[in-house]
Amino acid sequence: MTFSIVVREPIDNDGTEHRFGVGVTTNNPGIGVFCPFVSEHGAVATQYQTHGEVGPLLLDLLDEGRRAEEVVAPAAATSPVESDLQIHALCSSTRGYFGGEGMVSFHEESEFDHGERSGGNWSVAGNCLADEAVLEATTTAYEESDRARPLAVRLLDAIEAGDDAGGDGRDNDARSAAIKVVDPSAGIANEWYNDLRVGAAETPVADLRSQYEMAKDFHADASQEW
Repeated sequence: MTFSIVVREPIDNDGTEHRFGVGVTTNNPGIGVFCPFVSEHGAVATQYQTHGEVGPLLLDLLDEGRRAEEVVAPAAATSPVESDLQIHALCSSTRGYFGGEGMVSFHEESEFDHGERSGGNWSVAGNCLADEAVLEATTTAYEESDRARPLAVRLLDAIEAGDDAGGDGRDNDARSAAIKVVDPSAGIANEWYNDLRVGAAETPVADLRSQYEMAKDFHADASQEW
């Protein structure tokens, strides 16, 4: 009951090393615990009805060198809520997507939209959306972003654009958002600004941006001392 963006970006000239990231927001609390799973080898977003073991299982498979397009559906099949899962993932070369039959049929009978989009190095998916324009706004914000800026803040821009386009269509005051980036080229202690969550708030995306700015400033000051 969520929308998210998963990104892969090369960090070397021959494209053998990458940074990966996930940006996600939802009208439920605690999404940072259940949805984004990221390593140096891939990134996964599990949503709609999340199941605790699927995300870590998929990330383990990507860390072993398996291809995202080959492992997402089999991993979903291990879950007791397979029918109600929406998953998308990127490895160094491919994208995997799964949308369960229960998730699809729910949207056929509801006022909400669901969908997915993908490009050369990004994947966007969402459910319980106010409108499919949410997906378009998210992808456009990422594709038009300045690659000189940190990935975390560009993911923030992307989910903010999706939120402004309608976001999650449900009415709930206990909302959440998260950004998680793994970047082998980032400086020491970059987790202060590359792994952020707002667990329950009325304005989680705006609050996440405030967290990022404060954490980035603190990191800059601490780096000078070191």
